[in-house]
Amino acid sequence: MDAISSELSSRVDDARRTLDAHVREIVQWHFDPKTGCPFWLEYAESLSFDPRKEVHSFADLKVLGRFKDEWLRGGPVRRWVPKALADKPTFVFETGGSTGVPKSRVNQRDFQIDYEIFGDRLSDEGFPRGSDWLMLGPTGPRRLRLAIEHLAQYRGGVCFFVDLDPRWVNKLVKAQRFHELEAYKNHVTDQALTILRAHDTIQCLFTTPKLLEGLCERVSLPKMGIKGIFCGGTEMNAQFHRFAREELVPGIDFVPTYGNTLMGLAAPKPFDPADNYAITYYPPVPRAVFEIVTKDNLDKRVEYGERGRVLLTTLTREFFMPRFGERDEGTRAEPCDPYPWDGVRDLGLLTELQDSVVVGVY
Repeated sequence: MDAISSELSSRVDDARRTLDAHVREIVQWHFDPKTGCPFWLEYAESLSFDPRKEVHSFADLKVLGRFKDEWLRGGPVRRWVPKALADKPTFVFETGGSTGVPKSRVNQRDFQIDYEIFGDRLSDEGFPRGSDWLMLGPTGPRRLRLAIEHLAQYRGGVCFFVDLDPRWVNKLVKAQRFHELEAYKNHVTDQALTILRAHDTIQCLFTTPKLLEGLCERVSLPKMGIKGIFCGGTEMNAQFHRFAREELVPGIDFVPTYGNTLMGLAAPKPFDPADNYAITYYPPVPRAVFEIVTKDNLDKRVEYGERGRVLLTTLTREFFMPRFGERDEGTRAEPCDPYPWDGVRDLGLLTELQDSVVVGVY
């Protein structure tokens, strides 16, 4: 083992110890009658053991079983608010609803913390501090709208928005009303171009792959003054990654991302041409953790380089979600220098859902 890999191995061990300590803290918090949320306190009554005494590490979370999808569909949402945070202003955010009734997650500061962590990793060259942002993505009940605004403010700018309803887009796709879909896409991009032309202080952009391509069909974003693009969505694969860097926005700091309402935000491995444009995402450990597991046994991790389903654990004082089976699959990736923990490469929708889930603007 050379010096670099030896150092990384040591950091992996340190990160694992930090994660285990964080798990103990979060379990103590959510299962303590003084601080925990009503859902987990009620759940504890159905167990034959006290999680505060049995869970000592991340691996021990298996004793709690897997988090069930339907627990977040419907209310009352206040059952997820920890008693210790009950007097804090509370937001509620929804998932896209592409697999049924939208799941809801309560937030106080989590969405701001997640995006501050991410913002600290953005380059000042591509995302100049003090510059303004345009957010061209899903608004409404999604946390993304407030999160991008906070990210802009955190880095010293203000954020401009375009209204976008991805649920309406999904309905148009399902009904094969493609003429209306194209009209809506043009309506959205027209608004974005109006804002960009009126405000030359905008140098940073968040959007999805499909909307980025729509914008670039109309204008040159480098010539419009855009220096950094933060882009996320289901269509963000190696093929689009190459297309974006080489043809759509050459010379712009292009940052792919993977995020959702339940996790927060995963950061990409720094761009390296040797990766052949494959994108590897790393979660914000210890606040969230990926496990890549076999599809027929969610308790069994795949080996590095093998594909499996994403099992997500979220560990904050505001929200505890152990071992939730995401709708995504990918290849288990080894730790890297900036992120000494597992990641996921070549992320995509579960194969078995690709014919039934509409991704719309993503």
